[in-house]
Amino acid sequence: MRERLAVVSGGGTVIGKAIAGELAAAGHRVVIIGRRGGVLAAAAEEIDRAAGAARAVPVVADLADPGQVAGAAARIAELGPVDVLVNNAGAVITSPSDGTLAALADSWRRDLDTNLLTAVLLTTALQPQLSRPGGRLVVISSAAAQRGGAGPHSAGSYAAAKAALHGWALGLARQLGPDGITVNVLAPGYIADTEIFGEQWTPEFHAGKVADTLVGRAGTPADVAAAVGYLASPAAGYLTGQIIGLNGGAVLGR
Repeated sequence: MRERLAVVSGGGTVIGKAIAGELAAAGHRVVIIGRRGGVLAAAAEEIDRAAGAARAVPVVADLADPGQVAGAAARIAELGPVDVLVNNAGAVITSPSDGTLAALADSWRRDLDTNLLTAVLLTTALQPQLSRPGGRLVVISSAAAQRGGAGPHSAGSYAAAKAALHGWALGLARQLGPDGITVNVLAPGYIADTEIFGEQWTPEFHAGKVADTLVGRAGTPADVAAAVGYLASPAAGYLTGQIIGLNGGAVLGR
């Protein structure tokens, strides 16, 4: 039996690294993709140590650049069919401070490129390589896509970009279902120990986010990794086309 292969974008830091570690522990060989070679190399060493075997393969690429995505896909093709693809890459682009429409348009385009286009390009490039049947495609969104986002940090563009992933992923679920490939969106809420909130994070900010949950705690990267681990598993073959909230009850299902 061949070794299963997983690909995790944004796999060099925090949530992406936790996801890659979860999949490596489950026996996958894991390609981690990101823009910073040093960060990826350090993450690969950490994943390998935890797994007790050489599992992680770092691939440096800017996933908003079509040429670099094509190069990454060619490198991954050398490793075999892709059983699991996790589109995790993303970031909040700080809204402009000068108030001009040109600056606003630029920040929105960067948020769309970073959070939407990266997933679309990588998935399109790897789609011919997805295992049929049995492939698993997981898209990491955000609770902001379900409840909206605004304010000085994101001006709503992050929430809009993440929400755009939902309609795109549901269309993929319809398209790839006949091939035995599942497609699901995981929308985490407040996850502690990430850098996404930047200067907005304060003890008061943290307390407010925790108070917003029903379980009285922040989420962790391990929570996200465990959920992805199930969605990526053979046991999840009947679960597809779903937006799954992982938010401690801060956003109720509907």
